[in-house]
Amino acid sequence: MSHEIRGSLLRRHRDFRLLWCGETTGKFGTSVTAVAMPLIAVSTLHASTWEVGLLSASAWLPWLVIGLPVGAWVDRVRRRPVMLTAAAVSCLLFSVVPVAAWTGHLNVGLLVVIALLTGTAAVFFQTAYTAYLPSILAPEDQPEGNAKLHGSASAAQIAGLGSAGLIGQTVGVVNAMFANAATFLLSLLCVASIRKREPRRDRTAVRSTALLDEVGEGLRLVARDPWLRTLTLFGAASNLALMGYQSIQVIFLVHTVGLAPGAVGGLIAAAGTGGIAGASVARRVAGRIGTARATLLFELGFAIFALLIPAASAGAGLLLFVMGGFCVSAGVVAGNVIKANFQQRYCPPELLGRLTASTAFLNYGTIPLGALLGGWLGTVFDLRTAMWITTAGVPLAALILLFSPIGRSRDLPMVPRSRSAPGQKHPRPSPSPQSPLA
Repeated sequence: MSHEIRGSLLRRHRDFRLLWCGETTGKFGTSVTAVAMPLIAVSTLHASTWEVGLLSASAWLPWLVIGLPVGAWVDRVRRRPVMLTAAAVSCLLFSVVPVAAWTGHLNVGLLVVIALLTGTAAVFFQTAYTAYLPSILAPEDQPEGNAKLHGSASAAQIAGLGSAGLIGQTVGVVNAMFANAATFLLSLLCVASIRKREPRRDRTAVRSTALLDEVGEGLRLVARDPWLRTLTLFGAASNLALMGYQSIQVIFLVHTVGLAPGAVGGLIAAAGTGGIAGASVARRVAGRIGTARATLLFELGFAIFALLIPAASAGAGLLLFVMGGFCVSAGVVAGNVIKANFQQRYCPPELLGRLTASTAFLNYGTIPLGALLGGWLGTVFDLRTAMWITTAGVPLAALILLFSPIGRSRDLPMVPRSRSAPGQKHPRPSPSPQSPLA
């Protein structure tokens, strides 16, 4: 990738640079939390396996409970104030954990409540952020912006996973939550410094229909459109399989492969570097071969390498795990970049919030199911067999794309048929600058 593509937008667009910085630091903090919260529950509060599972599920539950109405509501208001409020709430809530520990009030119940509330804030922030990005970037800059945001998010998540243990060892796992709170404070400051303001919503222009009707409109938008429906069904199936093996990969590496517990995080982080590579090549590949074909290449072609993961063994056999995880991560993130570009151009701006919420509701809803499936398979069969079954689901899920309009197209459409001129067929983007996991 050329120097111009790698750095031009960050150099010349101050508001995007601030949004990029805020989102990246937030992803880093979230990754630290994903390790620190369960460690607090296990090492400090001596929580049971069920309690740790409940803690993990609590962070995703808000997507199922409020994800749909939040998407409709975000389409009625300015998105930047929503992001600021969500970041401030997360900062305060994560600061509560060490304070509660100092005062002797920390318990598993409080951790679950904090996970629920910060998960709720994440629903508001992510939904508003996805709908907000097109308002500060011109359409021709959105592909590069999405690639940079997804690439930096992958790098931040890898760094967060890799450094969470180090931070915990240095200051203690409870005090490590201050580091996470600080990332949300930085995110808050960055978003607050963005100069461009969204136009104030005209109250007379806001439809008087009930919020429930707008939620239904978002779901109908996904159900009726073959492109959105395909990508959403694929995202749900893919997340089921991905979480199925990811939920048991740690215990697989320790108990079956024989890896030392201290080395697990580094190995998983090494496999996750594929996400950075995927984000960096997604636009170039899509521009060369077409967005639909690139989606198939990344989501199906790269997914086949997931079958290397359960073949991992001690010593040099660990390379199979890294190679398989690298390819899966690269394919998922590259596919996310393409999908994000497609949705932001394809969906009418006034519907983007509820589209984001509808797809997130359906996609994230399978995450806890995948975790339960992986755990159940790990108890019914041995861990290696469970890993074979769940990783096989990754490329199988991509067959949804192959036997859909995506499998018969070179490019994803720019606009829905209903927005084309009368009698005009779907316009096909030319193979120029941009020709995005669910």
